[in-house]
Amino acid sequence: MLPDVFVTGGLDLDGDERDWVPQSEDVSFKPLILSVSQGFYVNILRVRRAGVLSRHRHSGPVHAFTLRGRWRYLEHDWVANAGDYAFEPPGETHTLVVPEDVSEMATLFHVTGGYTYVDPYGIAMGYEDVFTKLENVRAHYERIGLGADYANRLVR
Repeated sequence: MLPDVFVTGGLDLDGDERDWVPQSEDVSFKPLILSVSQGFYVNILRVRRAGVLSRHRHSGPVHAFTLRGRWRYLEHDWVANAGDYAFEPPGETHTLVVPEDVSEMATLFHVTGGYTYVDPYGIAMGYEDVFTKLENVRAHYERIGLGADYANRLVR
């Protein structure tokens, strides 16, 4: 049996900035679990700018709980507000957008499998999965002085 993962303040969006792994200047994520043994991860995505974030296709199911702000997909007619839940089926391609009047969006994502970044024509431009997430987390922790092994507390 795998040991538990327990993250104190897991949903604290305003706590220690060292918990947030930058993806770009205004986009970061807070890892909660990186399950390399089962091929999934749970993290909070935080976006501090409006606009199109990414167009991507999922290989597995995704569960999303919006914690702060709003976001939507260009391909759907719903808008995810704080407190909302969304299920994204495997194989779907969609484009994440943060509306102009939103200064910060934070959403907890449970991602099984990976996703492929695609251009408007569906051509693959890159991918992300639990292994690329782990690599980014280790590099971030090393860079800020916690050491790459600090990530091990989240790996199963």
